[in-house]
Amino acid sequence: MSFSRLRRWLLASPLAASAAAVRAIPARLQFPRDHGAHPETRTEWWYLTGLLGAGGQNPLYGFQLTFFRVKGPAAADHPSRFAARQLLLAHAAVSDLAERRLLHRQRIARIGFGLAEADSNDCSLLLRDWSLQRSAAGYAASMNSPEFSFKLQLQARQPLLLQGEQGLSRKGPQQTSFYTSEVQLQTQASLTIKGRQLRLQGLSWLDHEWSDGLLGPPGADQAAGWDWLGINLFDGGALTVFRLRRKDGSLLWRGGSWRRADGSMLNFAPADVGMQPLRHWRSAEGAAYPVDWALQTPAGRMQLKALFDTQEIDARLSTGMRYWEGAAELLAPDGKRLGLGYLELTGYAGGMGLL
Repeated sequence: MSFSRLRRWLLASPLAASAAAVRAIPARLQFPRDHGAHPETRTEWWYLTGLLGAGGQNPLYGFQLTFFRVKGPAAADHPSRFAARQLLLAHAAVSDLAERRLLHRQRIARIGFGLAEADSNDCSLLLRDWSLQRSAAGYAASMNSPEFSFKLQLQARQPLLLQGEQGLSRKGPQQTSFYTSEVQLQTQASLTIKGRQLRLQGLSWLDHEWSDGLLGPPGADQAAGWDWLGINLFDGGALTVFRLRRKDGSLLWRGGSWRRADGSMLNFAPADVGMQPLRHWRSAEGAAYPVDWALQTPAGRMQLKALFDTQEIDARLSTGMRYWEGAAELLAPDGKRLGLGYLELTGYAGGMGLL
């Protein structure tokens, strides 16, 4: 199947899963197995973000490296070695905070032939010379492109965070996903931008999520997009907040979690979460993204602000969509910075064909 046909299939194939189609829930997740791929499910991603600098609370760069595994158009028992049974897509981006500019690259390939692989036994992802792998020493990630490249070494200092009910995260009245997070990842980075190599350090966040139908069945209760944030707090805690929106802009679901500084955990019910946009930024193609938010959760009343506005990613050549993904800061009501992380905004610039 040609690249253009793969992309057309992705654009024409929104996921839809009824309550009857939701898979049986295992008694518990098992690791390292569940760090790896789940090819029996429809969609899966490993989403790595972080802030890098010389240390302290004033980073110089943000980064994203995301791998998506998707069931392909070919049947699982198709006899051809070249059949697109599973697809692997990847996005990489660097946000230059001083220059206020975003650099971005994307890839797509069918899984196989040693060029695109997603291991089912542990986190081991490869898309040509882009990779994300887990070992006893931690995680290692790398990507290369003509304009920028990076290599990362990441070490977990905290236990794996199981979002929702022991890793089962509710995304609507009938929708669920399996969702785990590695937060407060200590990161050593080698970043190269236009031939200039930098040695940096910082904190990162790795989400792993998989499901058969995250956005739900077609109709009134199908989500058209979501707003999500993951923040590494300076006190050592971690805050996740998200909401899913219907096509008419009304709210379908809200949720999140708060790992406190002492390691104790609190998962949020929909009624616990308030997310109110304070300011929008309009892209050159007319999408209006809410980049400044008032938040209300059991963690308190806070404000989330993009570190700069122009962090829209045009991924129409891979996932078939545009979305906003960028570095952000979390502020107390008095303006004190509480943490740094990433904000993701989808569904503001057209449909969500992949997910």
